[in-house]
Amino acid sequence: MTTLGTPLSPSATRVMLLGSGELGKEVLIALQRLGVETIAVDRYPNAPGQQVAHHARTITMSDPAQLKALIEAEKPMLVVPEIEAIATPMLEELEAAGVVRVIPTARAARLTMDREGIRRLAAETLGLPTSPYKFCDSLDELQAAIDGKDGPAIGYPCVVKPVMSSSGKGQSKIDGPQDVRKAWDYAMAGGRVSHGRVIVEGFIDFDYEITLLTVRAKGERGEVECTFCEPIGHRQVSGDYVESWQPHPMAPAALAKAQEIARAVTADLGGQGLFGVELFVKGEQVWFSEVSPRPHDTGMVTMATQWQNEFELHARAILGLPVDTSLKSPGASAVIYGGVDAQGIVFDGVAEALRIAGCDIRLFGKPESFERRRMGVALVHAKDIDTARHLAREAAAAVKPRAAS
Repeated sequence: MTTLGTPLSPSATRVMLLGSGELGKEVLIALQRLGVETIAVDRYPNAPGQQVAHHARTITMSDPAQLKALIEAEKPMLVVPEIEAIATPMLEELEAAGVVRVIPTARAARLTMDREGIRRLAAETLGLPTSPYKFCDSLDELQAAIDGKDGPAIGYPCVVKPVMSSSGKGQSKIDGPQDVRKAWDYAMAGGRVSHGRVIVEGFIDFDYEITLLTVRAKGERGEVECTFCEPIGHRQVSGDYVESWQPHPMAPAALAKAQEIARAVTADLGGQGLFGVELFVKGEQVWFSEVSPRPHDTGMVTMATQWQNEFELHARAILGLPVDTSLKSPGASAVIYGGVDAQGIVFDGVAEALRIAGCDIRLFGKPESFERRRMGVALVHAKDIDTARHLAREAAAAVKPRAAS
């Protein structure tokens, strides 16, 4: 039986989140609803999650010494990585020493913090279907990989991504030789940690891509079981999600293959929690793309579609509590971008957006806006996904961020 304490008391169940953006904020809220004492950590002050947590801490999470000192001082029962740029070898060291339990595991955090670790696990260790790929440390290596100078050619078109980035930053499609240098420079600018390494992937002519939210949680017998949410469809621009919807219709055979792939990769990573598994689908063929051992940005739609959204599922799973992945209603989400480079912006049009049937709005509270920074999301539930997508886009467009006068 799981025992939960009282926050800010000697019996408190203390959980630390490493990364406190909009996704971490919702996880913190879900944890607090279960009486958990929360510690929100980020690289800048007043991050969204820090605004709602019991405790806010600001450090460089990729600095092993800073990370170790904070964990030893705060003594959380669980450490929950919510971003990639973390000193994961230190997490492995602390977990091995019995200092703290890392969600889902320190090994999983290390493998998934960069695209190389997880791609090699999926393709080379587990033998899962993926696009052809190579890792490159220079512009010349990238060109050689595309041209096939040292093996099979990746060819054109192809996709280049930094080995470590978030929300599609630094990702671009290369259609011909004229795009290679631009893609390399963009990847270098978009990586979370500047170490000059990219993955180049052969382009898969897929029909659509999905996120399959996969939950590893304790069942009635106390053993970890794997369950799935309904598939989430999404649309990306330059690798960054701009809208998502649930459920995305799939052929039964394709769904079964998707679940088989997701089960295999999450079982190898182990631990408990929610994983966002990204997959490409063409007909009944399915290819593994990426996995995040945490709530996924495209999964924000579950705040409108599921009885327990992805953040509640993650919170319950990591605490050893039962989960319910069932769908409540079809729905969609659409991103609200900052549209302006400014601090302390204001939002017009929120009332107009909320007048749209079935609509809800989340404004993340980020202290600084950039033109293409995600500052909020529109959520809509409706009778079908086409209606939901249309209304979500309409609601997002109604909200007008601007610099404060």
